[in-house]
Amino acid sequence: MRTFAIGDIHGGLKAVVQVLNQLEVTEQDTLIFMGDYVDGWSESAQVVAFLIDLSEKINCIFIKGNHDVWCQNWLADHNDVNPSWFLHGGKETMESYESFSAEEKKQHLAFFESMQMYYLDATNRLFLHAGFTSMHGVAKETYTHKFCTDRTLWEMALAMDKKIGLDHSLYPKRLKHYKEIYIGHTPTTNYNESTPMNAVNVWNIDTGAAFKGSVTAMNIDTKAFFQSDSLPSLYPNETGRNK
Repeated sequence: MRTFAIGDIHGGLKAVVQVLNQLEVTEQDTLIFMGDYVDGWSESAQVVAFLIDLSEKINCIFIKGNHDVWCQNWLADHNDVNPSWFLHGGKETMESYESFSAEEKKQHLAFFESMQMYYLDATNRLFLHAGFTSMHGVAKETYTHKFCTDRTLWEMALAMDKKIGLDHSLYPKRLKHYKEIYIGHTPTTNYNESTPMNAVNVWNIDTGAAFKGSVTAMNIDTKAFFQSDSLPSLYPNETGRNK
């Protein structure tokens, strides 16, 4: 049995299909999707429909991202259009739903509502979209919206002095709670990296699918990863969020 963590998709159905074809997924595998399924490329609603169908055949765990929160709010009330969401892919997501019936939208709303804010596996590996701020771990997080918006966890991991060991008094308590932490949210392409990045015990597998990067899946045991073609090459007549 294999477990794969899959980074941000942002409406790129062609990309996630490419990646899953490379994985040759079986019914014994588990897929952990790290959030941000929508906003960017033209097939957000189609991505959601595909994932709902996939989850009926394969064991899938869906983490909620900040873009998913915006889309959920809009599906619940079409008058609830967050201005930031509209400018950062929401317009394209709303357009992707034009051919979907009210019943289909209701099904998608239920899908978003059922997503988890974080997932902790049997070996103490944590999966969440962005990060957390509590030094006591996710169970003690006061501001739960940080699970899908925080960037300080990743920034802290990147800035860690490699000479500071786990038993050192300066070692961040946030990082001690979990064997490994998997996140998305902050594209590795921001650091001129097209592949997953590792800092201390944190793995970032958002490889910039919303912009000029790709969708990535990582085997969390072997750390082997699989990537789609770049999203601009898959959607040559679109700009995604490259505006």
